[in-house]
Amino acid sequence: MYQIAGNDQSLKDILKQRRQKLAQLLDFPVILWSGIPISRNFKANYYPFRASSHFLYFAGLNLENAVILLKNGKLTLFKDNPTPNNTLWHGETPTRETIARDIGADYAYPLAELANYTAKAATVAVQEINTYQQQTKLLKRSIFPSNTPEGIDLTLTNAIITLRLTHDQKALTEIRKAIAVSIEAHKMGMRATKIGQTEGQIRGAMEGVIIAHNMACAYGSIVTVHGEILHNQDYGHILTSGDLLLADVGAETPLGWASDITRTWPVTGQFSPTQRDIYNIVLAAHDRCIESMKPGVEYRDLHLSAALTMAEGLVDLGILKGNPPNLVERDAHALFFPHGVGHLLGLDVHDMEDLGDLAGYASGRTRSDRFGLGYLRLDRPLKSGMVVTIEPGFYQVPAIINNRDFREKYQDVINWDKLAKFSDVRGIRIEDDVLITDTGTEVLTADLPTSPDKIQMIIHDNC
Repeated sequence: MYQIAGNDQSLKDILKQRRQKLAQLLDFPVILWSGIPISRNFKANYYPFRASSHFLYFAGLNLENAVILLKNGKLTLFKDNPTPNNTLWHGETPTRETIARDIGADYAYPLAELANYTAKAATVAVQEINTYQQQTKLLKRSIFPSNTPEGIDLTLTNAIITLRLTHDQKALTEIRKAIAVSIEAHKMGMRATKIGQTEGQIRGAMEGVIIAHNMACAYGSIVTVHGEILHNQDYGHILTSGDLLLADVGAETPLGWASDITRTWPVTGQFSPTQRDIYNIVLAAHDRCIESMKPGVEYRDLHLSAALTMAEGLVDLGILKGNPPNLVERDAHALFFPHGVGHLLGLDVHDMEDLGDLAGYASGRTRSDRFGLGYLRLDRPLKSGMVVTIEPGFYQVPAIINNRDFREKYQDVINWDKLAKFSDVRGIRIEDDVLITDTGTEVLTADLPTSPDKIQMIIHDNC
């Protein structure tokens, strides 16, 4: 189901402005599909539905099996009215005409009428296979993958990127709502953490806050004592004394706007000396990035700044040996910080990554094949209105640190005996969502502390 805009005139106005801005960039019609629910094991058992983000950006509602036509700034909605059977199972649902009025559509037709409006229209591929097949059938052509589009689809893709790279006030309002709930969820997780519980119990406490606010998770929650597994979604481990719990959990509003926050805290409520040493290195990298952010700064430079800070800290601890800039040039830091420092945030947690690197990388730029840069998701200069994440981390990934080739390549710069003394640090990540402003930044997630002392205070506050 979806939330009707009703009398939300501000949403209608913003949607109209977005469509008009798109019309200024294009001289051909655009058709965008929302997608359809996917069944799990049998037809009537559906996964939770989430419309295509490109559809949501211009339509503003999480509509199932709907299509919009954008032409000369006008909006036409194609959607079938609910059947009596649908009403039996789901209750009274709005008609096509009601939905059209609520989103400010100029026209509304049944889906069967769409075939009369497809000539010379561009689109973006929907990830869900059944809808993609509908797209190719109606447009009578293949829709090229996002990393190799051609013709009008490429022009449309670039136009959408131009609009969605920076956020209007309605989008920012939605992102702030998601962040506020996510902060509450993280605090709940910290307060709920106790030795003997499972990761799943902490996850449940955190996601319960999100659900209670009529929101969904923006992505599969990561709540784990195995923080070295970057996308761990196994929640069965028991929390024991000496563990660090890494929680990467973010809410998504009913209109689809995401948040993305990671914090790492000690299960006992007290960081060990070794844990605090590594945590402070990650925090220094996090803070240095944010301090230098402003319009025009290259995101790649932020990543390299984080890498340098990590290398400096690890040299100070005796884990790495050598000159920090040289270590970064050799990608030695990536043994412990293998991923990029962040990504775009918006209608998706990794915003517009369905478009491949077209959104994340400025025109003419391609991904590096370097060990320390290959996972960089964003390589653009910052612009006012962008929201990006900053999320450096330290990880002892067995597949990396036990890799024979890496051990041989970096044997002269790693003190393995010293590293062994930090065995109680599997993974630490600190992630905040940052708005680029005309003069610098606003850390949208600032109400959730990053300092180890303040995190310990939240853990011990069971009120």
